[in-house]
Amino acid sequence: MGTRSSVFGLIILVCVSFVLGVHSSVIYDKKGIVVNGQRKILISGSIHYPRSTPDMWEDLITKAKHGGLDVIDTYVFWNGHEPSPGKYYFEGRYDLVRFIKTVQRVGLYVNLRIGPYVCAEWNFGGFPVWLKYVPGISFRTDNEPFKKAMQGFTQKIVQMMKNERLFASQGGPIILSQIENEYGSVERAYGAAGYSYMNWAAKMAVGLNIGVPWLMCKQDDAPDPVYHGGTNFERTAGGPFITTSYDYDAPIDEYAGVTSVKVEIGLIRQPKYGHLKELHQAIKLSEPALLSSDPTVTSLGAYEQAHVFSGRGTCAAFLSNFHATAAARVTFRNQHYDLPAWSISILPDCKNVVFNTAKVGVQTSHMQMLPTNSRLMSWKMYDEDLSSLEERASMTAVGLLEQINVTRDSSDYLWYMTTVEVSPSELQGHGPNLQVQSAGHAIHVFVNGQLAGSAFGTREYKGFTFQGPVHLQAGRNRIALLSVAVGLSNDGTRFETIKTGVIGPVVLDGLGSGRRDLSGQKWSYQVGLKGEIMNIATLKGASSAEWYQGSPASRSSQPLTWYKVREGALEASMFVERQEYDTLVILQAYFDAPEGVEPLALDMKSMGKGQIWINGQIIGRYWTNYAKGNCNSCNYAGTYRPKNCQSGCGSPTQRWYHVPRSWLKPTQNLMVIFEELGGDASKISLVKRSVSRVCADAYEHHPMAENWRVNDAGDTEILHQAMVHLQCGPGQSISNIQFASFGTPSGTCGSFLQGTCHAQESYAVIEKVTSAMPLHMCVGKERCSVTIANKNFGGDPCPNVLKRLSVEAICS
Repeated sequence: MGTRSSVFGLIILVCVSFVLGVHSSVIYDKKGIVVNGQRKILISGSIHYPRSTPDMWEDLITKAKHGGLDVIDTYVFWNGHEPSPGKYYFEGRYDLVRFIKTVQRVGLYVNLRIGPYVCAEWNFGGFPVWLKYVPGISFRTDNEPFKKAMQGFTQKIVQMMKNERLFASQGGPIILSQIENEYGSVERAYGAAGYSYMNWAAKMAVGLNIGVPWLMCKQDDAPDPVYHGGTNFERTAGGPFITTSYDYDAPIDEYAGVTSVKVEIGLIRQPKYGHLKELHQAIKLSEPALLSSDPTVTSLGAYEQAHVFSGRGTCAAFLSNFHATAAARVTFRNQHYDLPAWSISILPDCKNVVFNTAKVGVQTSHMQMLPTNSRLMSWKMYDEDLSSLEERASMTAVGLLEQINVTRDSSDYLWYMTTVEVSPSELQGHGPNLQVQSAGHAIHVFVNGQLAGSAFGTREYKGFTFQGPVHLQAGRNRIALLSVAVGLSNDGTRFETIKTGVIGPVVLDGLGSGRRDLSGQKWSYQVGLKGEIMNIATLKGASSAEWYQGSPASRSSQPLTWYKVREGALEASMFVERQEYDTLVILQAYFDAPEGVEPLALDMKSMGKGQIWINGQIIGRYWTNYAKGNCNSCNYAGTYRPKNCQSGCGSPTQRWYHVPRSWLKPTQNLMVIFEELGGDASKISLVKRSVSRVCADAYEHHPMAENWRVNDAGDTEILHQAMVHLQCGPGQSISNIQFASFGTPSGTCGSFLQGTCHAQESYAVIEKVTSAMPLHMCVGKERCSVTIANKNFGGDPCPNVLKRLSVEAICS
């Protein structure tokens, strides 16, 4: 979807608009999904397989299962699987069958969202760019060329799943499949043709006889059920102007470390992961009642309600307080319940609160980026001088051509080149100005090999005008415009018609002869950069280039630069054809894989805009663009809007770029960087993502779903009292207890303060007691747990007072 969401899991019914019923072992009604005769509430979360590496998949899916999910849903990315007509790719990060079999092995179901339109902030909405050039085509409407192509790809995926016996009707994990995606938001714009297309898509899908229900997700504002966001590797980010990170503040972040058996493991984001896990457990405790009846709604006050599900000997209640700022005490079934502002309490037996949306009792983790033992030294550079651009032109045309029509999205870069003859008499006066109108997304303007300036669009206003003075000489002048795309549009009506690149006019003002429009004259075009054509980011291509040794710091203002570096000394030759031109320079580096198991990232704060390759694989685009906004403290009370919780104002929209450990060799890893704007590559560093501190904070009677179960008689039983849990990241352990207080402490993680009531044994208890290992200390352990009970702290430090346990520990 176009709107970002931090939802971990949703009851799958929320996303479904209607289901096309089939006779199979999976059916659906308004109360739930019935699998093999058992009605269930299934909680689903998304993992987009190309946004992580295959070595990450099993751990991500396992963490999803432990977080309370039943179903993994994923889109199928047409442009990744069919990059050219009839040529298919299902390897590496696009190994769809391997991904689904991994889900099956972990023990979860799959909702296969074939689409094949996906949106998902993915380049071109998941459509291959070649589709745009099928004669007579119009996307997502009653158009025969589009329907033929869409049906062909859908059939390809369905047959592949059937061949591998992956549908539930064959004993596989796929219990649902989706055709089209979020069509309700654009259907009206297509009119009758849109309605006809939607019905055609439904009938086409049902005719494929997959043995499980098909669904269409049509609800206009349904949040995308993100569970793991991932990374937009390569040039897959859409938008345009979408960051390489697709982390989304998801419960499992985009980074992954590695275990001793070389399996990459993701880092969970706390408290979000734990709080949503508790929610999922509370829903499952309430499942018998939720599936047996419709709710009865009773008013408990001006802003308070009870939604009660009861039938077949079961009862579950959801008590809500919709006041945005005031807490409330309500009476429900002759008992009193305290409801924080803007919250819901879940009572799976209509008696005991096991979860409240506003009460977070799970661990909070603070993350940090730390230096690694890998140093990036001996930078080498490669220049793409501009003197021979015209000789390398791939085509010429009269007038200006739309960028994607020329590049077919094979590169972000397209050169527009022309010449201008100027007489000495025309150069009198204040000097000329150049105006260039672009449909997006960025442009770098060179005149006679010298950079005249750059201009950029924005997420809101993709089109822009470059305007600035240029230095011309008497005689022939070369004008070269490097137009840059940063992802293709992925949503909206007829988004395939949106233009990119220099559309004109291109005008010289201030010459003695007056205004001169260059738009209609002869232009030469070159797709991509010379370094791209040479595959200079690969080991083979890099070895064939003529690199030279140099200081990256001395080139910090040099645009269009390629960088390469290695660790330790490297013998280098130096050959550069300088002439009078600003040059395109590539930087290269070799480095050894860092020690440890922590996730890795490149710190690119010192750079401007460009792309990064590691061992020939493209990490993605980078752009040190500073965020604007209003970063006040987060407030989730009231109807949520993105402005309710903003962070990072005044900082780069993205600073760190995920480097999968599975992409690295033990030694001699090649890194190549192309820099458009100029930056100081000597300050690039490889960092590791680690948990710096963990905190736990909960009251003695904090409702926790993990403390309860429903016995065979249908009664709710408490297993144990409330607990706090502390856990560091992979390869880490608790090195120090920074704060511990059982009593009335105040503050939050990083700023706890001891209150007037404090158990003197607090520190000693936390250091020595764990639920699993009662006689061992927390210090030196990866994880530990403590029960919140008076007896554990030497008695009640303040009778008749609701006590709280707050703990802060350092991880190293």
